[in-house]
Amino acid sequence: MRIAVAATAPFGADVLERLAARHEVVALLTRPDKPAGRGRVSRPPAAKVAAERLGIPVLQPERPTVELELPAETVVVCAYGLLIPASLLERGLWLNVHPSLLPRWRGAAPVERALLAGDTETGVTIHETVAELDAGPIAAQRSFPLTVEDDAGAVYSRSAALAVELLDEVLPAPTFHPQAGEPTYAAKIGPADRELDLTRPAESLNRIRALSPHIGARGDLDGRRVTIWRARLEAGALMPIEVQPEGKRRMGYDEFVRGLR
Repeated sequence: MRIAVAATAPFGADVLERLAARHEVVALLTRPDKPAGRGRVSRPPAAKVAAERLGIPVLQPERPTVELELPAETVVVCAYGLLIPASLLERGLWLNVHPSLLPRWRGAAPVERALLAGDTETGVTIHETVAELDAGPIAAQRSFPLTVEDDAGAVYSRSAALAVELLDEVLPAPTFHPQAGEPTYAAKIGPADRELDLTRPAESLNRIRALSPHIGARGDLDGRRVTIWRARLEAGALMPIEVQPEGKRRMGYDEFVRGLR
């Protein structure tokens, strides 16, 4: 099918690449480049990098407005990050890819919040984009289990693959049904969400999984301030596997301990 994609974040970039392998993606709508890193050098969004590699035209308005012209009547939205005005939604079919089982975990960080909460399953929902946050009627939804080995990176990757399978099913002729149940909300991850309480091993493991490999959970370990990227539970105790002391590179926990001697 001939479609446009609205995406910004790495999850959106992953879905964009998978869609481009199966459909004619005629444009990417994404957010403007922004300064990043210590040097505050302007850097493109992950979705723009993918689109340029694939030869897909890129549109980067500060905000989408009624003047925006997209060369397709169907737009797949995935981790775009800006409000789409009703004037644009009325001009075509906008389908949103959301990596949760809506109405659970509407909002900015559904994968991270599911892992923080210790959910045992999640999934992907394809729904119509509407003015209210992630509240549109559902075209397709499918679940998959979560295990203690899954971190956010693994869940996002599995969600991207499942999203494209679902889109293949619904793009030709979508039908919709209302969301059912009480919604919960996945607020954006803030500094407090990153802090580990190592006296609570199971909760700490969920936090590490939820924030790896892209954000990082941090705490005080053996008298040092560290980010813990990977860990496991052994006999009820948290055992770090990969850590990163402040100002240093990532390393195995054994190497970290040797450096303390």
